[in-house]
Amino acid sequence: MKSPRDIRIEKVTLNIGAGKSADRLEKGLKLFEMLTQVKPVKTITNKRIAGWGLRPGLPIGCMVTIRREKAAELLKRLLGAVDRKLKPEQFDNEGNVAFGISEYTDIPDMDYSPEIGVLGFQVCITLTRDGFRVKRRKLQRKKIGSKHRIRKEEATDFMKKNFNVVFEEE
Repeated sequence: MKSPRDIRIEKVTLNIGAGKSADRLEKGLKLFEMLTQVKPVKTITNKRIAGWGLRPGLPIGCMVTIRREKAAELLKRLLGAVDRKLKPEQFDNEGNVAFGISEYTDIPDMDYSPEIGVLGFQVCITLTRDGFRVKRRKLQRKKIGSKHRIRKEEATDFMKKNFNVVFEEE
């Protein structure tokens, strides 16, 4: 029976920061489309930083968000790239997990593509449970109670139980 305390994956977000390099941005777009079969979006800068040569409206990266059942399937493949090993520091106190993949060829059943080259990216996992909608809804928005939030220990237990994650100790 399903409990309102059950944790589930809300979304998995993949991100590549390309800077001003248009070539790296195009390679990132191809990689994410090949990996997820979903069209990624370009991330646009909002601020002007003269030292870095950035101005508002300039594309500086790309990202793709996967939700529901596809997120769990994708996450299993992505955890294979890091040998299902995560560090406790990669978990925050709000139910989020983030880790990096240095080369996409580390992902099982992903072959090297000469048109993409060697490219790495970040993976962010957002965990949720029933009742979290109250903090995002339009009418009568409320805060999540402290007892209902996802703590770091709960998130690590969820990843151990559902994805057989092993934790590295420094």
